[in-house]
Amino acid sequence: MFRYSTLAAAVLMASPSLWAAFVMSTLDPTDAIIRLLIAVPIAAILLSIPRAAFDRYARTIPAKEMPASPTMLQATTTRADREG
Repeated sequence: MFRYSTLAAAVLMASPSLWAAFVMSTLDPTDAIIRLLIAVPIAAILLSIPRAAFDRYARTIPAKEMPASPTMLQATTTRADREG
């Protein structure tokens, strides 16, 4: 399954050829699509490196346990200018 970040990085990497093919018409659209298809696995490999590092780091951090029911604090005020 593809991640959106991988597809976005591949489109970003292939954007000059896509622009030349579909906007300026100076490149064959088939060539631009082939370059996009080549960029997808390259982007997946390049993005998997930091993803693996972050996952390894996240596994070493101990999980914080949340209390079952949060404690409620009630704020009270006491007037200091009046006695009684």
